[in-house]
Amino acid sequence: MGTLYLVPTPVGNLEDITYRALRILKEADLILAEDTRTSGILLKHFEIKNAMLSYHKFNEHQTVDRVVERLRAGETVAVISDAGTPGISDPGFLVAREAIRAGVEVITLPGATAFVPALVSSGLPCDRFCFEGFLPQKKGRQSRLEALREESRTMIFYESPHRVVKALAQFVEVFGPERPVSVCREISKIHEESVRGTLQEVLDYFQANEPRGEFVIVVGGLDEKRTEKIV
Repeated sequence: MGTLYLVPTPVGNLEDITYRALRILKEADLILAEDTRTSGILLKHFEIKNAMLSYHKFNEHQTVDRVVERLRAGETVAVISDAGTPGISDPGFLVAREAIRAGVEVITLPGATAFVPALVSSGLPCDRFCFEGFLPQKKGRQSRLEALREESRTMIFYESPHRVVKALAQFVEVFGPERPVSVCREISKIHEESVRGTLQEVLDYFQANEPRGEFVIVVGGLDEKRTEKIV
């Protein structure tokens, strides 16, 4: 039996990759990459020339059986996404599940993921939280938010730049304009920014300032009180 490694890659600064991650990627017989073009830039930077196979949400069901067979034959396979930890709002879950079912050892390396720094730097409680990732774009979006109306834990959402204003407006409607929020964008990159305040204040900010980059929105739970002004 081989080994399946889930390998986090930097969400921004390439210095965030670990020595262990680099070693595993260099030793792997095969690297499953969400987008081989994006991952190719990372691998070229670190002079890693191992074989890559495209593995994303549109082909994972067609690819997974072939990957498991290679694992059963004794190969080492590493899974990477475009950025962050595979399986966290990215491909990775399916191949990990099927490898486990086949008796293959699955090892996940600790490393970069976007929501942890956004949560810890938000100033909101991070001892207990719920990670929601990307909300449904259309069907089920409103009902999911309604189900979170009474959530007492800090809530974490991923959002794309062209939907940030819409998301914040919906949060104002569901959670109320005074609920505290921290919106972090471009984590670990040169233009990293955190905007903190009430939902209404942060909505006003991004209505006046065009959202750019990838976003993590951290919303205080039901009983959380506002602690600081917008920064």
